[in-house]
Amino acid sequence: MLESLYKRKKTSRFDVLFYIVTGIFIILGFRLFTMQVLEGGYYQAKADGNHLRMVPMTAARGVMYDRNGQILVGSRPAYTVSIMPTGKPLAEEELQKLAVVLKKDPEEIRKKVDNHKEGYEPIRIATDISMDVVTNIEEHRHELPGVTIDVEPLRFYPYETMAAQLFGYVGEVSEEELEEFKAKDPNTPVSGGTILGRAGLEKLYDNVLRGVDGGKQLEVDASGRTVAEGERKHTIPGSNIYLTIDVNIQKAAEEAVAKQLDQLRAEGAPATGAAVVVLDPNTGAVLAMVSAPEFNPNWFARGITTAQWNQLNTDENHPFENKAIAGEYPPGSPFKIVTGAAALDLKKVTPDEMIFDSGRHWLVDKRNAAGEALGWINFNTALAKSDNVYFYEMGNRLGIDNIETYARYFGFGEKTGINLAGEAEGNVASAAYKRKIFDDEWYLGETFDAAIGQSFHLATPLQMAVMMSQVANGGIRYQPYVVSRIDNPDGTPAEIFGPKKLGSLPISNHVMNLVREGLRDVTTEGGTAGNLFQNFPVNVAGKTGTSENAHGRDHGWFTAYAPYDNPRLVIAVIVEQGGFGSSSAVPIVHDILAAYFNVPTKKNKTDSAVPSSERRGTANGRDNNDDAPVKPVTQN
Repeated sequence: MLESLYKRKKTSRFDVLFYIVTGIFIILGFRLFTMQVLEGGYYQAKADGNHLRMVPMTAARGVMYDRNGQILVGSRPAYTVSIMPTGKPLAEEELQKLAVVLKKDPEEIRKKVDNHKEGYEPIRIATDISMDVVTNIEEHRHELPGVTIDVEPLRFYPYETMAAQLFGYVGEVSEEELEEFKAKDPNTPVSGGTILGRAGLEKLYDNVLRGVDGGKQLEVDASGRTVAEGERKHTIPGSNIYLTIDVNIQKAAEEAVAKQLDQLRAEGAPATGAAVVVLDPNTGAVLAMVSAPEFNPNWFARGITTAQWNQLNTDENHPFENKAIAGEYPPGSPFKIVTGAAALDLKKVTPDEMIFDSGRHWLVDKRNAAGEALGWINFNTALAKSDNVYFYEMGNRLGIDNIETYARYFGFGEKTGINLAGEAEGNVASAAYKRKIFDDEWYLGETFDAAIGQSFHLATPLQMAVMMSQVANGGIRYQPYVVSRIDNPDGTPAEIFGPKKLGSLPISNHVMNLVREGLRDVTTEGGTAGNLFQNFPVNVAGKTGTSENAHGRDHGWFTAYAPYDNPRLVIAVIVEQGGFGSSSAVPIVHDILAAYFNVPTKKNKTDSAVPSSERRGTANGRDNNDDAPVKPVTQN
């Protein structure tokens, strides 16, 4: 009986052990089935990831050409250095060695590695390294496991700072941006090495310029060292675009601005910046666009340093801003074109009527500077010599509402429609504007200011060029444009852009001819720009101006077109805090036209008497209509 109980107890223990072992095998079998069958793909990819790396290959961005097929922005081959991630922190010894070889801050490299979230994709830590660095890395290859060197296309701006704000710049996609791309499209072609447009045309046409990245499969060992190379997915280059820019005119404009700013600063003027717009008045095509100060977009393509970024970001003169389209300034005396055209068109004055300039207006004490007085003058003389008192009287006869109406005819107060980001719309002075912003009534003195381009008027250099284009071409307002063609990947045209007419001036050709004659005489002997242009072999029409600046010295303007009888170029120039337009802006236009028409240049000094309009129009004036009137002296 005891023996029977012992056998049953032994059998019971065996059964329990059997069930436990069986259960274990069932669990292991189920887990094995799950791992191999149900989750086999996941673990296979995980295993491959431990020894296979898909290295992205950056596609070359499309080329930007000028109107004659010259390369303005392209790409060139450059060496890049990357680290193959191993899932482990970067060894301190390797980090220090890499920092020495690349001449980088170790913390900068560590930060890039620590912030990497793309699994086993290589981490790019240096771009456009020199051949000396390549050789050094190869010599220390055994000490730098996981470090690879590749040749990739690097965005290249051959003219350095030229048209920097127009072209813009590029930068590598960030981790946050990459996550956004993948959230929108899990199959997005954007990878960790993709280059994106960050500003200017690079950003505006990024989808066109950016190609399709490729990749290559590498087999690596446990330390991340490459063992073999597998399949490749070839890149597809981006499409090319053709611009209306003429590289020769652009270079001439850039050089003229740099030379003039240097000279003005040497003479003690702040001359904090400048902008130039050159248009074809017959189409609206932008032939040149300059904004100073500028920056070097190659800095961003190579990977901008902290010192370079701080230099640009703390510059009070805003090198990133495209002043040609975003800078808003009082138009100053070039606005007299609007006032004069309005007065003639509405028959508030005849071209032969003589008005006496005694140095101040008889209704409001607003004067020519330094007590200047031109005596009896007609419209042509007033425009050529830019007489303030004459145009004060035109403002008095017109009234602010008519000035506003004609300013809008010329396109002021609205964007030109150019396909560039950041264009400002400017402003047109009006009683309604003052009432809306300041809740105050309008005074006669403010009409006087508005008549000579001051008061609440604001305009961009591009708007000034568009205004002058309408004068030059017979009254047609074209939408300015800077891209003339976009290509398909195979090089065939995908889209072609040309002149787009926005409207015409509702002003008689007879009136505009009178305005043109006055502008022609601006550049002849006795005119405000005559000192530089009186012996110029090509007839030029233009208008100088000086606009008041509440933040420092006055800004200098000059807008012009040439040849006078068959306009091919319109140029608008502003020099920030450069002083009188006749001495700050005129030389820039002169040099651009000299380069365009192949005219030999010589040293010129703008030491002629500065006209009354080149002074502050409100000097010694009271901006209200309570002044005791003085009887006007006029002659019909």
